Amino acid sequence: MIQKPSAAFIGASWLSLGAGMICYCVGLYNLNMPLSDKGYYFTVLMYGLFSAISLQKSVRDQLEGLKVTPIYYGLSWFSTGLAILLLIIGLWNATAMTLAEKGFYGMAFSLAMFAAVAVQKNIRDMALYDDANPKEVVKEEK
Repeated sequence: MIQKPSAAFIGASWLSLGAGMICYCVGLYNLNMPLSDKGYYFTVLMYGLFSAISLQKSVRDQLEGLKVTPIYYGLSWFSTGLAILLLIIGLWNATAMTLAEKGFYGMAFSLAMFAAVAVQKNIRDMALYDDANPKEVVKEEK
């Protein structure tokens, strides 16, 4: 039996994704550093979100018995780890940021990554639920 995700979980997932991304980006906008550095941190965020969704999809596909090539599965894991490592290296070497700012970016990044996985899970669960429970179309007779 396929269960539909609750509206509360769907809303919390989207709210968390928005909060993580918006806070991270607003922090970047207000940070006093060169535009190239801001671009690096923004790119790491986008790469991290994409890789986390890709990893979630490939892991779930395997669990559901769908074919996932080993190279794609491995690249998904590698990309997610690399995105996290790139953020850690960037924050470690960021002399323009205080320790509190570094913690803020790390937490906003983590929140957005986790929420991206939850949003992807909800979207997939909703699609499976809709496939398993098609709505009957009632035709009006004239």
